[in-house]
Amino acid sequence: MATAGNQQQASTEDAVPRGISTSPASTLGVVLPAVPEEVTITQAGEEPCVRPKVSSRYIWVLLLASFGAFVAFVTPIALSLAIRVKELAPDNEGFLGVVIGAGATVSLISGPITGVLSDRTRSRFGRRRPWIAAGTVVGVVGLFVLAIAPDLAVLTLGWIIAALGFNTVLANLTNSQADSLPESQRGRVGGLIGFVTMAAPIFGAVLGGFLSAQPILLFMIPGAFAVVLVALFVLLVREPDTRALTFDEKLNARLLLTKFIYNPRKYPDFSWNWLGRFLFYFGLTLNTTFTAFFFASRLGTDVTHIGGIIAISGLLSAVAVMLGAIGSGFISDKLRRRKPFVLSAGALFSLGAVIMAFSPGIELILAGTFIASIGLGVFSAVDQALLLDVIPERNTDAGRFVAINQFATSIPQAIAPIVAPACLAIGVAPTDPRNYTLLYIVAAVFTVMGGMAVLRVKSVR
Repeated sequence: MATAGNQQQASTEDAVPRGISTSPASTLGVVLPAVPEEVTITQAGEEPCVRPKVSSRYIWVLLLASFGAFVAFVTPIALSLAIRVKELAPDNEGFLGVVIGAGATVSLISGPITGVLSDRTRSRFGRRRPWIAAGTVVGVVGLFVLAIAPDLAVLTLGWIIAALGFNTVLANLTNSQADSLPESQRGRVGGLIGFVTMAAPIFGAVLGGFLSAQPILLFMIPGAFAVVLVALFVLLVREPDTRALTFDEKLNARLLLTKFIYNPRKYPDFSWNWLGRFLFYFGLTLNTTFTAFFFASRLGTDVTHIGGIIAISGLLSAVAVMLGAIGSGFISDKLRRRKPFVLSAGALFSLGAVIMAFSPGIELILAGTFIASIGLGVFSAVDQALLLDVIPERNTDAGRFVAINQFATSIPQAIAPIVAPACLAIGVAPTDPRNYTLLYIVAAVFTVMGGMAVLRVKSVR
């Protein structure tokens, strides 16, 4: 992996972003108790940077904040939006893809902008916390709009606002990890985050089963979890005062636009990891966008009556993700290997999707969901660690490259829900008006390709 073989000595200057001037008291990074240090070397010959191991307190509040943001953000995708689309347009289920795709498209454009602004934020509270706090407020406002939306247009606007807010929160939580985590902790933290990303929507689905008849509570109670848990991170994680920072280039519209792109040949490992994530999440989004309608179709019931089944499926998935994410994250750190785990994750998710595609009843659906969730857990943990291993220009532009990496998830979220209805319409019969079998097979192909793409990464084993 991209880590020095021995514990090299590094000067204080190595830990300070190039092109930034600051006083010794305002060195960038989360302020934590002194613990053993490790030296990390990034790709393309960047300077070594001393990153102390983070404390357990930082990890816990990071996990809680991620859980809260994901509860608020993913619950609508998993259940709440489907219920509202059904209420507002009973005969137009496919509009769910348009709503989700619109939010993903706006997040796609806003991600690099907020990433660059986060890197350059001057405040007494540091670079990341102001954006995390502001994003939470914007996200909750969006949830309220979703809850009271009188028509599909307002519903779409509400999801755009919510997606913009919570994507900003989640991106800056990742930025904080890029600022702070040494290589030896990336896999285990990635594993824990991977568990959180699955446990949160499951928790939200359980809530949704009880609140499906009350639209305001269906959206605002998950929002309340986000407010409380993200606030813990903002209040308990200290970042140094960055008001004294200076930069070589003045930020303007031209410079901001250039931050949307980079030279893939300069950072090939980052690029291959980006492609692998794109392919995997394209398949994942195909698989999950119409989950509620898929369950309803196979079980011969209405989508408003499947909250309990989704909750059961979610609980099984939570166990699977815990096994896949936490186990693979810790083992990946111990073995100092990433690529075999990512490849296996794509294969496992594909197997689960194929089983679901041909399942005639609930038993095989749940079995396929369990297997696919193990694969998702492994991928979410180890691919996150792989990203932090290969992220370019870590000291100066971590937020920018984290945002560019978000393209690998937001583009599939924008495109796959629009492509999915085409798959659903191919080869349909009067007795089965939607071809979910084909949709899940296509999803399986993309996830396998995603696992294979990371084999081209050279600097990480």
